Amino acid sequence: MKSILRIFRYLKYFPVQLSFNVLFNVLHILFNLGSYVLIIPFVELMFGMNGAPAAEPEFGFSQHELTDWAMWHLYSYKETHGVWQSLLIVAAGYLSCSFLSNLFRYIAQLFLAVVRTGLIQRLRNDIYHKVTILPVSYFNKKRRGDLISRMSNDLVDLEWCASVLQMLFKDPVNVIVFGFILFFVSWRLTLLFLVVLPIGVWVMALIGKKLKRNSQKGQRELGGIVSILEESLAGLRAIKAFGREDDREQRFAEANGTYARTMVKVARHRELSSPLSEVLGTLALVFILIIGGWQVFDGSIQPSVFIFFVIIFARIIPPIQAVVRAVNTLLKSNAAAERFLEVLDADEVIVEKPGAPVLPPFSDSIEFHDVSFSYREKPDCQDNPESPEIPGIPVDTMVLKGINLVIPKGQTIAVVGPSGAGKTTMVDLLPRFYDCTDGFISFDGYPIRDVNIDSLRRQFGLVSQNCILFNDTVANNIAFGSTAYTREQIREAARIAHADEFIDLLPQGYDTPIGDRGLNLSGGQRQRLSIARAVLRDTPVLILDEATSALDSESERAVQQGLDALMKGRTSIVIAHRLSTIKGADRIIVLDKGQIVEQGTHDELITLGGLYKKLVDMQSFA
Repeated sequence: MKSILRIFRYLKYFPVQLSFNVLFNVLHILFNLGSYVLIIPFVELMFGMNGAPAAEPEFGFSQHELTDWAMWHLYSYKETHGVWQSLLIVAAGYLSCSFLSNLFRYIAQLFLAVVRTGLIQRLRNDIYHKVTILPVSYFNKKRRGDLISRMSNDLVDLEWCASVLQMLFKDPVNVIVFGFILFFVSWRLTLLFLVVLPIGVWVMALIGKKLKRNSQKGQRELGGIVSILEESLAGLRAIKAFGREDDREQRFAEANGTYARTMVKVARHRELSSPLSEVLGTLALVFILIIGGWQVFDGSIQPSVFIFFVIIFARIIPPIQAVVRAVNTLLKSNAAAERFLEVLDADEVIVEKPGAPVLPPFSDSIEFHDVSFSYREKPDCQDNPESPEIPGIPVDTMVLKGINLVIPKGQTIAVVGPSGAGKTTMVDLLPRFYDCTDGFISFDGYPIRDVNIDSLRRQFGLVSQNCILFNDTVANNIAFGSTAYTREQIREAARIAHADEFIDLLPQGYDTPIGDRGLNLSGGQRQRLSIARAVLRDTPVLILDEATSALDSESERAVQQGLDALMKGRTSIVIAHRLSTIKGADRIIVLDKGQIVEQGTHDELITLGGLYKKLVDMQSFA
């Protein structure tokens, strides 16, 4: 239950609402109890089971003293005003107590609704914030579908958990108050009930243990279902092209069937708790009726008081059942809380030093100082030595080895090499998507680990092969949701990126929705929007990661024009597979197996006759 208790720490943000909820719940319980107390005078007036004491007794706090005092005043009022007026007074009191009890319960629920929705709102905000600040490396080892499940389905379970707050705040108080009244009325009969109670607690504990285990299993299986669904939606074209609909459907059906069987087990254990608690409560009631009835016959307890005891005992069973259901709900929700908190507690890995200074605008050079990198970090390099595994790359493999490189301001540096040489990894170190394992990178002489991360990343603009576009309008995708840009600035950025020519032909121009991930546009159009976004951001350093490799010749020509305009006057780092696009680079860096094996201009490297020339010849032959 530790995870659930951590979730409940969020209740500290709602002290006023919780205080009023507790206050009105207590008032609800007291007036509810008052309505039951009035049953005693009602029975006495109707049936006259006990006569009044001969003389007015002194007021006392024992059960017999309090009963005698109340009976004397009740019969005195009956003699003076008559039976019917006495009954009307009792009935009016009963109705008043019932009305106030329900009114206070309603007000308490209103305050609790604010707490419940506010708690889920804060959890949802915190998990989204955490996801946005976690390093790229975290998502390399996680299935997106499982993460989506944790942020949606697990949160729904936690919302159910929040819904039992009313049970946790009201019903235990109900049990305590009613239990005290039972003990006050007849401690012998109450002790009899307490003998049966531990048996019920033990049975419920066994059920709760199995419920928690199956709930954890169910949450994992639901994450797998969402992962299959997410993968199928993302790869729908490939599924249809290769005719694998039946295979994917079978995988989904198997996962869904396994999850359904697990949830049947969860339901079986959850639903078993209520009838079991009712049977145990009925068993206790039978014993109380037998022994209490015997006490009525021998005169040790008055009949009206015994009826009151039985009614209160019957009323204490529902809140006990509610507490049992609440505990079982918490046990089930604990599995969701553990998965939820696993994301919330994930190490950020890329940490910012306290008081890190803001990085000034780029003015001189970027330098790699003997940089090496592995996807499992050294303990002395990172706060978290348990770095993620990247599929297909052994954790002990050094992806980069001893990189020494200077990138002067204003130059265009191209990075080429075979697949898996470490090109993208090398540029990902610059904005600190990852941190180096050995060595360090400096920006104008500042080690990038020592500066404010936001100020570092503001220096870079990124255009990658896989454009990141959103289901929004053209203008909002170029501005990337920022309201700091005017429509004229957006239009100018689109013109520089050679995107205005197709935007003007869209049905609503810049206000045209582009669909999920921009699928309403062609590949070249999506890429030009991505370039326009980089133009609008106007960063001093530009990273182009195979920005044209997936385009046809016509689209590549249009996109290349946009890139040329974007690169003008900027420091550019270009990763390219099509070597014809980087002939004019100031310097070409050739990577192989994580090391710089050659560097120079296009002509110098051709003359050298090494790996670069081999790559050029292969593309020329192709």
